[in-house]
Amino acid sequence: MKSHRSRHAGSRRASGKPRQPGRLRIIGGAYRRRLLPVLDHPGLRPTPDRVRETLYNWLTDALYGARVLDLYAGTGALGLEALSRGAREAWFVEREPRVAQALRDNLAILGAKGQVIAADAAHFLENRESPDRPPPFDLVLLDPPFHQGLAADVCRTLEGRDWLAQDAWIYVETERELDLCVPATWRLHREVSAGDSRGLLFHRQVAASS
Repeated sequence: MKSHRSRHAGSRRASGKPRQPGRLRIIGGAYRRRLLPVLDHPGLRPTPDRVRETLYNWLTDALYGARVLDLYAGTGALGLEALSRGAREAWFVEREPRVAQALRDNLAILGAKGQVIAADAAHFLENRESPDRPPPFDLVLLDPPFHQGLAADVCRTLEGRDWLAQDAWIYVETERELDLCVPATWRLHREVSAGDSRGLLFHRQVAASS
């Protein structure tokens, strides 16, 4: 769950007391049980432990050596968990500069291999022809702001601009009521719900070129 969502906005609790500094717990892999600081920023909080645990139980066999793209990264909880569990590298895209810097700091604390891009996710995806573009990704983690109609457009851009490996996995988190339209090459593998959100894991299936 990311920093852009107004449904979690506000830096104080209902009582008026300042919010206590947050913590992100890595729940599996090499960095298991490590606690990382979470910036006090409106709406910023990690994807719940239960959802991350469920997702990465589904992806166990696909993670080792994977290249990961975490869009609308926020705390980077999903991408950091992937690195902990054997991913080769991760790119994090987060438009808020302070949030992006906090994520860089947490990567340094862990000694993990990741690159943080302080940019709007849609703008980043549209610039696929950049000379420093990364190779296609094996796993994309997509958690855009809710109720802004962003998810379907980003899915189309991922498919249409060569961002995805031939058999990539794509995890999309949306508002629970959204009927998401995805590219025809994506097959729904599993889904999980938590509160007012729903997580959908797709597997890209493209016939190999002859």
